[in-house]
Order: sequence, then C-alpha cells, then structure tokens
Amino acid sequence: MKKKNYKKIAKNVIDLEIQALKKLKNSINNSFNEAVNAIVKCQSKVILCGVGKSFLIGAKISATLSSIGCPSFTLSANECSHGDLGSISKKDVLILISNSGETQELKPVIQYANRNKIILIGIVSKKKSTLYKASDIKIFIPEAKESGYGIVPTSSTTAQLALGDSLAIACMKYKNFGRLEFKKVHPGGILSTKLKTVEDLMLKGKHVPFISDKIKMKDLLKIMSKKKLGTLIIRNNKKYTVGMVTDGDLKRAIQRNKDIKNINVKKIMTKNPISIDQNELAAKALNLMTSKKKITSLCVHKNNKKKTIGILHIHHILDSNIV
Repeated sequence: MKKKNYKKIAKNVIDLEIQALKKLKNSINNSFNEAVNAIVKCQSKVILCGVGKSFLIGAKISATLSSIGCPSFTLSANECSHGDLGSISKKDVLILISNSGETQELKPVIQYANRNKIILIGIVSKKKSTLYKASDIKIFIPEAKESGYGIVPTSSTTAQLALGDSLAIACMKYKNFGRLEFKKVHPGGILSTKLKTVEDLMLKGKHVPFISDKIKMKDLLKIMSKKKLGTLIIRNNKKYTVGMVTDGDLKRAIQRNKDIKNINVKKIMTKNPISIDQNELAAKALNLMTSKKKITSLCVHKNNKKKTIGILHIHHILDSNIV
C-alpha cells in the first residue's frame, strides 16, 4: 500500500496561520496600548478567562504574564457560574478570550465585570458581539480561515496566542523587566542556569585574594600558595585595585631575574586588570576571558571599576554548566 504524503497539508495549515498573523499585525491599534497600560498598572491580578481552546490559550498567556512580573491566573468560564466569580476582585484586570464573542458561558462573567466596574479587556473576532460591545478595552482579531474543513480552531488560536505573547513582551518592556528580574522568577531549570550572573559564581569577602601593593615577592609567593587560586589582586592604601598577578606572571619574573625575593609586586603585576560588573551574565564573562588572550580570572566590581568586590575564575563558570 502506497504511503500518503501529508506535507502538502502541513504547508497549507501553516500558510493559513501565516495569513491570520499578517491580518492580526495590520489590525493592531491604540487599543493594544490601552491593554498594556491596564495590565502593567493592575493593582491586583490579571485574570484570563475563556472556554475550550480559548481557555487553553488564556492559560498560556497567563503563565507568560506571571513569568514577567505581572501576577496572573486563569479561570474556566464553565466554573464561574458555580462560585468562581468570587475569585475576581475590583482591583483585577479581566481578559476574556472568545472567537465569536457570544459564548454562553462567558455572558455571566461579562455581566459580573460590568456590574462591579472591573476593567474588562475583550479579545474577540466579531465586532457586533456581546463581548466586543461590553469590553472596556476592545482588541479585535480579524477573522481568518481555519484549517480542517474550516471548523477546527487553528488560525484563530494561533492569532490569539501571538496577541498574548505581544501583550506580555510589551508589558515586559514597559516595566523594564530585564534578565535579572526574569531570573528571580525562574530559579530552576536550564533557563536559570543560562541566566546565572557573575555575582552568582564569583568569590567574595575573605575568599578574594587581595594583597597590598607594598608587598615583596618573598611574601607574595607564600600568599599565592595559600590562596590556591593562581591569581592575586593588588590594591593600594585607598583599597583601589591597581593590578593583578598570576602564576604566569611569577614564572616570567623568575625567568628574567635570578633573585626575585625583594622585588616589589608592582614590578611584575599586570596594571589595570580587566573588571566586569557583578550583574553581567556569566556567559558574557566567559566570552570576555576567551577573547582576551585566554585570561583565566576577572576582577568583579559594582558601579566603580576601581573597587573590586570579588574575583571570577574561568573554572567557576565551566563548573556551573552554563556552556
């Protein structure tokens, strides 16, 4: 029996969804800005509600909003008529998703929101629908041809999901929600590992190998052996970093001088060592090390490059499995 080839069907489905997204892109207007403002300024929770596939899309949008610092949860419209309307407060923002805007299960939710003056954002494809007319902020998704004989929610749900992602990213930009904030709400998994910062991995406090710029080589050798890091950070009497000495610097000094015991550390140190801010990603630190003639250690600062607060060794990064 000859095997059927379904690639043409796949391409057709994707083409229809691309068309839906293009229509959505062209339909974005000031209502989108109003929705972003309402979500960001929400004093409580952003609640997503829908029925069937729209409910599932709402659950994904809700999860994305929560992940970027906009507390959110999802309500099933089916359960709202059986007590779950009590979960919605006047300080919440309610987002209802419906392709037709006439879903029967949503009507009690719409009435409750209007009666209690709860901000209602409607995401809908019918401008004459109950949901569109009742919404404080109306986001229109142009109708698009569905796949599967035109009866399976495909193009419409793709557009809903894309709109939700757009709202979330716009809110993220509005709030200046950056990598550090994102990491705080994603403490686990591979994503968190990739978002590790220099501060997460660096040595600090008593573990930072500081020495004075007045030290002679005979004392430096003892300290380096004790610290077991292969690197020492040189500071002046103002606690400003003025240099760095590595075991490589020591080897070169020994090759050049027969007796190095009484040589001052300033004679062999690398002046103005490269420093990185503690809030930078560890991945950036690794790139800096490997692109700068195979540096193995970086000074770490906060605001002031002259004030070293930690040290980051390449082994700290490699052991963290971020690469």
